Amino acid sequence: MANLFEIKMTREEIIDGLRSQYGSEFTTPEVRAWCAMNDITYQTVTKKLKEFKVTKGKWNLEVTQEVVEDIERSFAAPAAAPAVVAPVAQNLVPDVDETFVKFGPFADVKKIIQSKLFYPTFITGLSGNGKTFSVEQACAQLNRELIRVNITIETDEDDLIGGFRLVDGNTVWHNGPVIESLERGAVLLLDEIDLASNKILCLQSILEGKGVFLKKIGKWVKPAAGFNVIATANTKGKGSEDGRFIGTNVLNEAFLERFPVTFEQSYPHIKIEEKMLRLHSASVGVHDDEFIKKLVDWADIIRKTFYDGGIEEIISTRRLVHIIRAYSIFKNKAKAIENCVNRFDDETKQSFMELYDKVDSDVDFDKESDESVG
Repeated sequence: MANLFEIKMTREEIIDGLRSQYGSEFTTPEVRAWCAMNDITYQTVTKKLKEFKVTKGKWNLEVTQEVVEDIERSFAAPAAAPAVVAPVAQNLVPDVDETFVKFGPFADVKKIIQSKLFYPTFITGLSGNGKTFSVEQACAQLNRELIRVNITIETDEDDLIGGFRLVDGNTVWHNGPVIESLERGAVLLLDEIDLASNKILCLQSILEGKGVFLKKIGKWVKPAAGFNVIATANTKGKGSEDGRFIGTNVLNEAFLERFPVTFEQSYPHIKIEEKMLRLHSASVGVHDDEFIKKLVDWADIIRKTFYDGGIEEIISTRRLVHIIRAYSIFKNKAKAIENCVNRFDDETKQSFMELYDKVDSDVDFDKESDESVG
């Protein structure tokens, strides 16, 4: 039965009354209690509060029904695709280096790259013998894009595959070098792969030529034509038996098995190495074929001694290039050699310098030391 003596109240008066009594949020029991205190029916009040009802038996004066419906619609709607940074625009083909001389497995590596077949390739060899340089120059000669990743123990899926980055206050997906290579059909060079941890196993499906599913953005990336993976290492992925290459790890056998071919690269033959050094010398304005020949002979003796187990250090091709460049700067052979062998322990450094003395009697290390002291 209707209340004949019901107090007439406006919508604003009802809202103000409830707010002063209970604040912005209240429930059915509180509304009924307020109605009884103010001699007004529950039906009248709830009708006036219709737009503030957020759920059954609950109202919020700060949230209208329109806002609730907007929120519900936003949850019901499919999520917007995350922003993705556009692929790298520049040309990633390496420059042709006029100082490069082909040797070792270069011709075979070049054939693999030229075929554009997916054929993961592993190249192993001692430090500084041109493994990475050879891959770069094969791509340069074939006009193929190359993306190089220097692997460390810290390299993880985010570094390789990609991840979200904060850009101007927005969360944006950035492709990693692996995805960039996949989409471009580029050659992916994993340099120093034997420094990797088991986090490198995120590349398993990629090494099978199947691409990868980016679960964070819900996208499947298939390899474009020409995509390939080449890995370089100082070991064969079994760790460093002699402890020479500290930090190298034993790689997962299933991971290594996904490389169908492994090339072993040695230091170049002395004639090839002489040619390399002549080209490097010319590029820095040095023309001294006799010095170059003696450097190569010196390095060859050291390497043979190293292979026989007589010493634990070696002079690499890269170290010889360093000496040539140092000579172009200091204009002094003894100083160039000494500065470039300073990286070795004192005993090894001294034995290397004494050996060079025997190869080239014109170089006086004692005189250079006296001048340095003076």
